[in-house]
Amino acid sequence: MNTTFLVVGGGIAGITCVEHLCYLVPHETVTLLTASPLVKNVTNLVPLGKTFYKFDVNEIDAELIKKKHPSLSIVYDKLKRVDSREKKITTDNGLVIEYKYICLCMGAVPNIISQGLNIDRVLGIRDSGSVKTYLEYVKSAKRLVVVGNGGIASELIYATKGVETIWVVKDKYISSTFIDPGAAEFFRTSDKFIAKSTDEKSVVKRMVYSEDEQRKSDSLGRAAALGPDWLKGFDISGISQSSSLRIIYESEVINIVENDKSEWPLTVNLSDGQSFDCDALISATGVEPCSSFECDQVVELGPDGGLAVDWRMNTSVDGIYAAGDICYAKWPHAPQWFQIRLWSQAMQMGAMAAKSMHAHLTSEPILQDFCFELFSHTTNLFGYQVILLGKFNGQGLGKNYEILLRTTPNLEYIKFVMADNRLQGAILIGETGLEETCENLILNQLDLSPYGDDILNPDIDIEDYFD
Repeated sequence: MNTTFLVVGGGIAGITCVEHLCYLVPHETVTLLTASPLVKNVTNLVPLGKTFYKFDVNEIDAELIKKKHPSLSIVYDKLKRVDSREKKITTDNGLVIEYKYICLCMGAVPNIISQGLNIDRVLGIRDSGSVKTYLEYVKSAKRLVVVGNGGIASELIYATKGVETIWVVKDKYISSTFIDPGAAEFFRTSDKFIAKSTDEKSVVKRMVYSEDEQRKSDSLGRAAALGPDWLKGFDISGISQSSSLRIIYESEVINIVENDKSEWPLTVNLSDGQSFDCDALISATGVEPCSSFECDQVVELGPDGGLAVDWRMNTSVDGIYAAGDICYAKWPHAPQWFQIRLWSQAMQMGAMAAKSMHAHLTSEPILQDFCFELFSHTTNLFGYQVILLGKFNGQGLGKNYEILLRTTPNLEYIKFVMADNRLQGAILIGETGLEETCENLILNQLDLSPYGDDILNPDIDIEDYFD
């Protein structure tokens, strides 16, 4: 099999790369190699500023992508080996595909606490299959232990009801991947967090696809990774009529004991000396780049195990590009940008990789996309819109910054990170309407010293003032 462009992986980075290639060079052949027939594509892009968008991620059948792009071919298999000198790859099932350009977008795999322990009731939440397993345990569970402090753990805590939940976090406050202690307290004391959930089931206003039984039982590998609205399709309810939540701060799991003849299948021992009996443990403790493939040349890795790439998304091996969670961004970063493995950055990297491969094919010059000038991300936590911009937690600023804060319980939380009288980052929780203004202030590095603390005075409409 021969193709001009070969993209490996059906996540956000891979599908974004495929769709950009099909648009940029519709006369060239593009092949998608994916382990799952369910892939992720981005829809409903709403610009919130110059560098970032609010968007939906849909889980759809890969064949629908193929129908839109006649030059696209899809192979359902897994990558085994890359022969970069001969420009060909071999799949797990022995298929050989020759290519001119290849982009690796295999994403990341969950870093599960019990890896190697073979304990069935320790679950990693990463793909649709693992969520269904979790739902089965919740239906009959009396007590669950959730470990982790990122987005998935926070979403699970907010959505799970009818069961006693123990939330173990290694930090001094919740959701530390995204927010600061002040924002964590805003969430923890909000009416939405206290209520946690209602009896109303969420309605998914889009078509939902699933793998058919034949594909589920094949040997292609793991299912498609979750999308940002994955909880909307599930009713996560236990057997109890009430819910309870206990948060254990500054603690980690040191040991898990499987009980054969006990009322409780598991005992979880923590580093602070506490122990909890439970029906299951949910490990939402981050991911690791999925870079386990053979290559005829050594591919440089970053300190986190990701494939090191330059700003064109080139790896250290000529002709091999990479995008998304599998990457480590090795290039010199813009002052207000840094890497976090997020849906938004996967989309940006996938698009950049497609532009770079197209430029290489056509020998055209290329510039780095403007989105890499500023870290920007939008998500939802505990029922609130959350927008993160620039050095939102003072990343890399040491102690040489100050914080301006405005908060209204149950309504909004606004945090400005200032250094040298210039805005360096912001956290915007709730419908603040300040995202574009903050983006401009960070990018322009306007001296705000004439305004002092009044920059967040609720009686001053800074959105109109600076726009």
